[in-house]
Amino acid sequence: MGKGKGKILARNRRANFDYAIEDTIEAGIVLQGTEIKSIRAGKVQLKESFVQIRNNEAWILNMHISPYDQGNRFNHDPIRSRKLLLHRRQINQLIGKTKQQGYTIVPIQLHLKDGFAKVLIGVGKGKKHHDRREDLKRKEAKRDMARALKDRQQY
Repeated sequence: MGKGKGKILARNRRANFDYAIEDTIEAGIVLQGTEIKSIRAGKVQLKESFVQIRNNEAWILNMHISPYDQGNRFNHDPIRSRKLLLHRRQINQLIGKTKQQGYTIVPIQLHLKDGFAKVLIGVGKGKKHHDRREDLKRKEAKRDMARALKDRQQY
């Protein structure tokens, strides 16, 4: 669907390692006042986070946004559930894909777009241990080919 554009503030590096991502969707996030300030400062982690659909609404869980330094009593809970802003059609599409065996929704990256925080979520299937090994072999082969081409161009 959509690829993220803008300043990337956080990436979930484990997403592509643990899941075979087939489709991506860009979604807005409902935030409290001090959360966007912490996000702009880059104090956000997507490491353990995941997306869940409850009551026909998409929610991101376990996304850690550190409390804002000057936030005093108006600070937020760092790992609270946050609602994702998606169209009904997109949510229905996500529900349909996750009903299939083995599919899950994971956040891939968080970025700013026109001053708004957006999260790129992906629908993927969990990789087995042997799939990961094949991916590593493929990456090594690609790296070796690039190195060989680079050496060849020098002569």
